[in-house]
Amino acid sequence: MTDGTIITLISIGVTLLFMLGVPVFLVIGYWVVGMSFIIGLPLLNIGAALSDVFTDGFALLAMPLFILTGDLINRSGIARRLSDYAYACLGWLRGGLAMATLGACGLFAAISGSNSATTATIGSMLHPEMVKGNYDERFSAATAAAGGTVGIIIPPSIIFIVYGFLMNLPISDLFVAGIIPGALMVLAMMMAAFLLSWKNKWGILIGLSFSRMAKTALGAWLGFGAIGLVLYGIYTGAFSPTEAAGVTVGVCIIVGFICLPIYRMIGRDGNRPLEQKSWWEMLVVQGFSPLELPSITMRSAQITGILAPLIAVSVVMQQILSVLGAQQVIGDFVTGMGGYYAVLFTAMAIVFVSGMVLESLPVTIILAPILAPIAHDIGVEPVQFAVIFLVGASIGFITPPYGLNLYVASGVTGVPYFRLLPYTVPYLVALISVWIFVALVPELSTALLPER
Repeated sequence: MTDGTIITLISIGVTLLFMLGVPVFLVIGYWVVGMSFIIGLPLLNIGAALSDVFTDGFALLAMPLFILTGDLINRSGIARRLSDYAYACLGWLRGGLAMATLGACGLFAAISGSNSATTATIGSMLHPEMVKGNYDERFSAATAAAGGTVGIIIPPSIIFIVYGFLMNLPISDLFVAGIIPGALMVLAMMMAAFLLSWKNKWGILIGLSFSRMAKTALGAWLGFGAIGLVLYGIYTGAFSPTEAAGVTVGVCIIVGFICLPIYRMIGRDGNRPLEQKSWWEMLVVQGFSPLELPSITMRSAQITGILAPLIAVSVVMQQILSVLGAQQVIGDFVTGMGGYYAVLFTAMAIVFVSGMVLESLPVTIILAPILAPIAHDIGVEPVQFAVIFLVGASIGFITPPYGLNLYVASGVTGVPYFRLLPYTVPYLVALISVWIFVALVPELSTALLPER
């Protein structure tokens, strides 16, 4: 049996394992070990690569810290405050609660850096409210799933950290580059939600109240503070993304400890109507006790424990793909398309199709080292291509058959997966339109980058 046949059989085998639900880390790990035997790479190479990632990957330290920040903010009750603020701003419009759900997803994404966490948190809170507000339950669940797509685009973004680590790009630049595209994604989805709600007469309108807007904004101060702290520090160069994550975690812990006893003292008034709460009461978030901190940290560590080994083993996977010539084959195919736009849109098509069957992390790990150099060769600025690449990967979260956010939304809302699909189409159209716009207008990604 030839080496080519064995390689094909191993690849088919691990693909079947993936389809059967085996974790991606094990699927890639099995493939890496099998390929190492075939091409003659010593297994010691795998151990050395894993060690190098964990000892030299300083930028990756930001990943668990931002995950922890999102968990601390969520446990403090600030996610609900952000949702209340978004509804106060948009509830007077037709489809206001649907647009508020998308706005809340954007705000929470600016803290959590995760698509699935954004969908699960906002979906579990606002889906019941949307159903009560005369929205179709399938549309409500699809809205939460679509809103979660910005979780990896609006900074801080876990996948931007991974991309920057793999491609040796400044993570701070990637964070800043994602601001405008992320905002455009939210606005485009809001427009789709407005049109659908207006057509179907969904939603119950509330009066426009600037007092309500101001009070809910005050209640969400910790969320806005965390967002502002990260963006200010990174944009001004006051600290690196890793340092920004550490500072934000420290602030959230201190505020959470301080607020808990005050919150208990005023009688856990979270269920009182907003109009009955005083201005100073809005300053007090739920908080958490020191005894809860280990469990919150453990949850964040579990997520990090899933992501970090996958990143590490992907380094070896890239080495093997290079030896096998896969990068050359894909590169020749893409560059053979012709001119600038043909090459760029072919690369985007590959990302889109890959996102239909894979999560954004393996898509980034496998394709970014292949497509990014090609894009650079045709004149695409590396940071801009990073945004193009990851916006395309984010669309895969609501694209069947994989559509991770659709599964998450189905799980937290109880709406069957296949019943969500028709209501994702308007959001897909909106997101793809923004994606093409971002690809055609480089300034959307680079305008906010600091002068070098």
